[in-house]
Amino acid sequence: MQLLFATSNPAKYTAMRDALEPLGISLLSLHDMPQVAVAPEEGSSPLENARQKALFYYDHYEIPLFSCDSGLYLENLPRELQPGLHVRSPRGVYLDDQAMQDYYGGLAAHYGDITARYHNAICLVMDREHIYASMDESLASQRFLLTAQPHRIYRPGFPLDSISKKLDTGEYYYDVNAHDADELVGYEGFVAFFREYV
Repeated sequence: MQLLFATSNPAKYTAMRDALEPLGISLLSLHDMPQVAVAPEEGSSPLENARQKALFYYDHYEIPLFSCDSGLYLENLPRELQPGLHVRSPRGVYLDDQAMQDYYGGLAAHYGDITARYHNAICLVMDREHIYASMDESLASQRFLLTAQPHRIYRPGFPLDSISKKLDTGEYYYDVNAHDADELVGYEGFVAFFREYV
């Protein structure tokens, strides 16, 4: 089966494509489609944003597709420093990859390593009568550490991966096996979601 993953982030596309390939699902991205306006993201939760984006792109392309959204939550930091839904614009200003790494790395330099967690959501639209959405706990990442010193490996589109470490061992995710690294995003939960609905 072929689905459109409504993202223009090549790193997210590649990671999801690799996770879903064993299920026989092949993915397109927004780069494979005629360009349209960028979907609004005006929800108050990752689930609302995922649903809003999925329905927006379904109305334009009318093919089966899904959209994801995430919120980042930092333990023991003041409320005004919580990015939540605004991971790329925590202070109301959009951050490119380097600025994003510098910002969160700067927080870790100031507060010490920060325990963090992504809460992820997905909305799959097969057609207007078959819409499936979830923000189940199984989609959330494991708790992990954000640290000030970046790893030597950097992947465009995933700037925070370079400053992410396993909570239990303090190892950079780039220094552990692929299965452990997948915990950072919660791909097993996404695979289970598609097993159920596709």
